[in-house]
Amino acid sequence: MKQAPLSGFSSVCVHAGHEQDPLYAHLTPIYASSTFVYDSAEQGMRRFSGQEEGYIYTRWDSPNFREAEEKIAALEGFGLTDESGRPLALKAILHASGMGALTTLFLAHLKSGDKVISHYSLYGGSEELFTKILPPLGIEAVIVDMQNIDQTAAAIKADPSIKMMYLETPANPTLKCVDLEALIALARQHNLVTAVDNTFATPYLQQPFAYGADYVFHSTTKFLNGHGTAIGGVLVGKNLEMMKGQVDKVHRLLGNNSNPFDAFLLTQGIKTLEVRMERHCHNAMEVAGFLDGHPAVARVNYLGLADHPDFSIASRQMKHPGAMLSFELKDGMKAGMRFIDRLQMCLRAVSLGTCDTLICHPASMTHYSIPKEVREKYEITDGLIRVSVGIESVTDILNDLEQALQ
Repeated sequence: MKQAPLSGFSSVCVHAGHEQDPLYAHLTPIYASSTFVYDSAEQGMRRFSGQEEGYIYTRWDSPNFREAEEKIAALEGFGLTDESGRPLALKAILHASGMGALTTLFLAHLKSGDKVISHYSLYGGSEELFTKILPPLGIEAVIVDMQNIDQTAAAIKADPSIKMMYLETPANPTLKCVDLEALIALARQHNLVTAVDNTFATPYLQQPFAYGADYVFHSTTKFLNGHGTAIGGVLVGKNLEMMKGQVDKVHRLLGNNSNPFDAFLLTQGIKTLEVRMERHCHNAMEVAGFLDGHPAVARVNYLGLADHPDFSIASRQMKHPGAMLSFELKDGMKAGMRFIDRLQMCLRAVSLGTCDTLICHPASMTHYSIPKEVREKYEITDGLIRVSVGIESVTDILNDLEQALQ
């Protein structure tokens, strides 16, 4: 029986991508098989040639991958239409990690001599990929202040080697935002491929495809999984021919595939995305308000505070300011490490997006390998603390922060 179109975001979270199991299992079973069999040589030939849909090898595809991919694509395209007014068609490819998905993105589009333009304050792994892995391949990153549209436009006009624009908004860990509508429009004028890291916001809070992005990237390890049970990444694209061709080829040959168990866990996590994000966001607003008036805190980076420099941009392109925040302690490195050591309920851990509140000190953890002068240029100071606000009772979160700040 054909399913009626789903009108609610949570309904898509729960039901999109699911196909009835032939043995009537409620959930798609974990297909713990490295390969799939054929009824005949002719069928095998049809599958390898693409004439027949079907599974071949788990490095290429799996029923568990397919369900998670279709669910994420449905969420990123929820309520969006193409130029003809039809529902926006997207394809997602699941990866073993977010960094695997980024590698596929760059290597599928960039060659020696090409450049990618991006901005200050990126996730540490993305930063190192730009500075340590791509340059020996002849691919360079051009880093500019992309909150300055004129400066960005000048950089693009001055260098025809720039082929891609890569955006991370909100950025990690400073929560800086860039204007998706303006920057993607600028990129389109110069025929640049555009890609957006939507990990912090999730498709519930922000949909880059609404502004014309070519690709959306997630570390699915974070809010999409939501429980810290599996590493993963996904690349979602609207050029279906490219996604099914060059992008999928690079993904397969690099061995960037996920695995059936992690994909199964991701699928289950996504089902509660909306209800989790509602609680995450409510708690984050309360935490930001508490920190904003605390005498030990010099500055709070939260997009829901009216004095945040990117408040207006975030209000325009996000449904809610989100679950992530960072704040600056007045006494620098010593205060940051002392605060981390005093936590009792909130967890000392990198990563984010889990049900529990995770707190890290970027200068000594996620951005430790980045030189101090580079970090500080991006406002990642010695006293900066990053918080992924969980779904615990907010009173308990605030009590723990209060005692740790004493």
